[in-house]
Amino acid sequence: MVNVLIVEDSPVVREFLVYILSSDPDVRVIGVAHNGEEAVEAVRLKQPHVVTMDIHMPKLNGFDATRRIMQTTPVPIVIVSGSSTAEEVATTFQALEAGALAVVRRPVGMGHPNHETAAKELVQTVKLMSEVKVVKRWPRPQHKLGASLELPPAVERKKQDTEIRLVCIGASTGGPVVIQSILSVLPKDFPVPIVIVQHMAEGFVHGFADWLAQSSPIPVRVATQGEQLLPGRVYVAPDGYHTRVRADGRIELRKDNPDNGLRPSVAALFRSAAEAFGPSVIGVLLTGMGTDGAEELKHMKDAGAVTIAQNKETSIVHGMPGEAIRLDAATYVLSPERIATAVLNLVRKT
Repeated sequence: MVNVLIVEDSPVVREFLVYILSSDPDVRVIGVAHNGEEAVEAVRLKQPHVVTMDIHMPKLNGFDATRRIMQTTPVPIVIVSGSSTAEEVATTFQALEAGALAVVRRPVGMGHPNHETAAKELVQTVKLMSEVKVVKRWPRPQHKLGASLELPPAVERKKQDTEIRLVCIGASTGGPVVIQSILSVLPKDFPVPIVIVQHMAEGFVHGFADWLAQSSPIPVRVATQGEQLLPGRVYVAPDGYHTRVRADGRIELRKDNPDNGLRPSVAALFRSAAEAFGPSVIGVLLTGMGTDGAEELKHMKDAGAVTIAQNKETSIVHGMPGEAIRLDAATYVLSPERIATAVLNLVRKT
């Protein structure tokens, strides 16, 4: 049984969320909080398995409540957002910086055709996040690129033999903050394009790209069909489309069947990168639940690419990178700050 605390200042929305979550026999709502201050105290007293957190609340907002909970009584937190514009959604991602695990859209009313799908997604996310082991979170120090990074001999040889033309990144649970930390330290003159597949709830990708752009020295945008990949640009896979790269350096969006139950999938991106770019691409698989992209990272490595998996110590969920390591798909395994250094060293051949 998953015990849930609902934090929401609107009485109507509170009752709505209680109804949706209580409809699952494996979920029990053990309490509600009307604002962030009540949430901090309720977490301490009730010790829920998961907290659903609103952002805009009186007395103490969702950002600060999340930060305080993760510093004192850490528990998996799912942000339930009613924001509609990309700008509002971008601010929601700040809660992930404070330690929340996931952001989902608040389900629409029961008369809406998308209600059942959205309600199911909320319940599934709550149940999945209850399995994540969280630890106390303190303010993240801003890291800088390391002065040097000793690379494995195979990577040293690649730096001399092969020009890197593309970087592909895949991530799921815990990925947004890691991606932000990597992009934020890359220089403005980063010489190759970066394509990202990040699993997230539908409707958040434009806000996610806007949030990344606030701290990234290089431009970030949502990918569009047929556009040319340009150096020093970041392209994020849009909702509902597999994002592939072609040998002519263009993006291809496809409505193929879901891969690993996902669309977009990391698998589709990595598979296309191996086919189109061979040894001229770097593949990076970050924290995430499941195994999406792990086998395809091995395909990239077999095609001569340099492949990187996030280490277990820094992963919120080590499912995806852990499976890649098990398959011997990673050229090497690094923390996020060392991933940034390795990628820059490889593309600059320094």
